Amino acid sequence: MENVSVVLEFVLSGLDETTENKHMLLFLAALCYYLILFCNITVIFSIASDKGLHEPMYIFLCNLCINALYGTAAFYPKFMYDLLAPFHVISYAGCMIQIFVIYSSALCDFSTLTVMAYDRYVAICRPLQYHSEMTYQKVTKCILFCWLAPFFCMGVIVLLLSRLTLCGSSIGKLYCETWAVAKLACSSTTVNNVVGQIVISIYFGHAVLIFCSYLKLIQTCRRSKEGRYKFMQTCLPHLLALFNVTMALLFDVFYSRYGSSSLPQSLRNFLALEFLFVPPILNPIIYGLQLTKIRKQVVKLYFRKNVKTDAA
Repeated sequence: MENVSVVLEFVLSGLDETTENKHMLLFLAALCYYLILFCNITVIFSIASDKGLHEPMYIFLCNLCINALYGTAAFYPKFMYDLLAPFHVISYAGCMIQIFVIYSSALCDFSTLTVMAYDRYVAICRPLQYHSEMTYQKVTKCILFCWLAPFFCMGVIVLLLSRLTLCGSSIGKLYCETWAVAKLACSSTTVNNVVGQIVISIYFGHAVLIFCSYLKLIQTCRRSKEGRYKFMQTCLPHLLALFNVTMALLFDVFYSRYGSSSLPQSLRNFLALEFLFVPPILNPIIYGLQLTKIRKQVVKLYFRKNVKTDAA
């Protein structure tokens, strides 16, 4: 215990072996962040500007895009700053905030996809009750659930993490991560592990609920041509989004806990970042291309303005 000291900042050592390519990485990070901002803001503005899109399905999609902006804001600006800085450090408070924001965003993705699955289940399996079931009050409660449950879970995790006595300050990643900080602890992390497993189990339960709802949806949609079309039009993008988020988060969880240090640092960095750039870019693109109403609104927003400008 003689190596114990008060940790005021952490060293992010994930960039140590990539300093030679930092300008290329900065360009790619800036491009990726620009695409995330552009795609998600486009979908949000398209939904907000058209009253015909003020329906539960599109409101939940808007929430998914807002969450992508929230989560990536905790990583990309700091990452781009680190690429230009001689030392890659983050304050203790900044590390806790980054953990809270990034992982509450990841959990919020699952919560949002869960309520989207419920919305599709009611719309397709109980269409006559849809408008009485999915009222604005119910949609508001669903949105609050999407945010408050992840905030509560991550608040507990960060609180437990902040109570640990640390014997080191070097994190072998590009950003702060719960398991990486817990590994620096001198004291027991049993409580942290148990709470972490409970949270993972809760959100695994979300995935089971989505899976069960889609089994029922598939059974219902097979009975008619209209049902199959509705499934392909509104449910397929949701399944692709769920696959993106699940695979990306599983990469992060399993790599953080069981990843080998013998892997090249560049490969480890890619695996660690997969959930911070694949879902935030692909989700708005998938929905924007697949959902006809959003696609038409995007075309109206960009191309009609161009036509008016040329005519003037």
